[in-house]
Amino acid sequence: MDKFSAKKSATDEMPVLTLRDVVSPLFRKKRVVLASFLAISSVATLVAWGWANRYYVSTMQVVVGRERTEPTVSPQPSAALQDTNKFVTTDDVASEVALLQGRDMLREVAQACKLAGGGASFWGRFDSRDPDAKKAAALEGATKALAGGLKVDAQKLSHVIDLSYGSSSPETAACVLQTLGKLYLEKHLRLQRPAGAFDFFAQETDKYQQALAESENELVNFSKTEGIAAPDILRTDLASELIGAQAKLHHTRQAIAADKMRIENIKAQMAVTPARSSTAEAAISANLLLDQLHSTLLAAQLKRTQLLMKYDPSFPLVKEVEEEIAQTKEAIASAEEAKYVNKTTDRDATFEYLRQDQAKTEADLASEEATAAAVENTIRSMQSEMVSLDVKAVKQSELLREAKANEANYLLYLDKREQERTSDALDQKRIADVAIAVPPYVPVLPAHNPYSVMWVGFFLAVLGGIIAGYLAELVDPSFRTADEVAEILNIPVLASVPRKAA
Repeated sequence: MDKFSAKKSATDEMPVLTLRDVVSPLFRKKRVVLASFLAISSVATLVAWGWANRYYVSTMQVVVGRERTEPTVSPQPSAALQDTNKFVTTDDVASEVALLQGRDMLREVAQACKLAGGGASFWGRFDSRDPDAKKAAALEGATKALAGGLKVDAQKLSHVIDLSYGSSSPETAACVLQTLGKLYLEKHLRLQRPAGAFDFFAQETDKYQQALAESENELVNFSKTEGIAAPDILRTDLASELIGAQAKLHHTRQAIAADKMRIENIKAQMAVTPARSSTAEAAISANLLLDQLHSTLLAAQLKRTQLLMKYDPSFPLVKEVEEEIAQTKEAIASAEEAKYVNKTTDRDATFEYLRQDQAKTEADLASEEATAAAVENTIRSMQSEMVSLDVKAVKQSELLREAKANEANYLLYLDKREQERTSDALDQKRIADVAIAVPPYVPVLPAHNPYSVMWVGFFLAVLGGIIAGYLAELVDPSFRTADEVAEILNIPVLASVPRKAA
């Protein structure tokens, strides 16, 4: 039978693994198992009561937010705050983590909490360096140890930073985080806000307040000196009056030209118009004379009749009366043939109208010429006054612009000063865009329960003992059973003698 066939038959004839086969190595190496168990248990006990029972951890949480923004200097006081709707990015959180791990703050923390130690160590007696150099070296070592022991972790999917520090003294652990939190807020505020901003805005406010008071005094003195309060308004009103006066002057000149032309036309019409004209003309006979002659004739006839009653027709008185009657009849006949024309004349109405119109027009012309001269003088005076008001208005506008600029600057810096005052007050109360959500405290209980450490050590000791037993069995080169001899050496075993204690 060859070697391969022997191994195959041995494998085929290998018995089934039992519990005794599993635990028998542990019994064979019980010393190793027991030694490993005791060693691990002792170490666990020492760790539980020598370190875990005296190790205290203080914690602190910092929240990064965007709840506060600093004011910016802008010409609009009403728009002094920035937009606060900003998201906190992972870069912001990483920056705060790096700021918390700054060596300058850790050095101050180590010095404030006396992590470098106050007394001289055993090895320090053999150090020949200067005491200041020793202290600096000790402080630097404490700073490095603090940087290694301080845990700063940013929680995922949040804006919270967890800080923890462990020490054998609970007061020291709390002191480290409390001092670090205080220095961190102060440094963060220094980085966020420039120093001396309130003093700067206060000085600027006082300066522009004084400038505003001076500008107002100049305006008051200007009104008193010039004797005018609002040259712009007066200039506007005077400009309206000047436009009206100029329009009136143009109308007056037009009226003067029209009156002169009217007078010339009237004179031309009066030259061809008679001063008097017939108003009535009547042709009448001598009615009154005829009446008188008829009366005379009647009287003469009556007288002849009376005389004929007394005298003969040839009597001289009768003949005289008859002759008178004949003469009267001739006179009547002559009067009936004669005609008289009666003409009535009066002043010509057209001529009189032209004369009156000429007189009125000449009077209007004289009045309008005087009005034009007065209006021209008024316009020159108003133009001179306009020039004076323009100068005064420009000067007052300059004073007003200066006063408004000083007032705007004063209000701007007054608002900024109040904002800086508020920011300083918030800084004193540590209100910023980062805040300590969970402040550190002095731990009362150790970070790890010693009993829990012991139980963990017990299970580790059991596991370690088992592993040590199997490892010892694995590295042991001796044969333990007849089957192992037959399997490994490939020789038959004729007899086996069990090992007995001597």
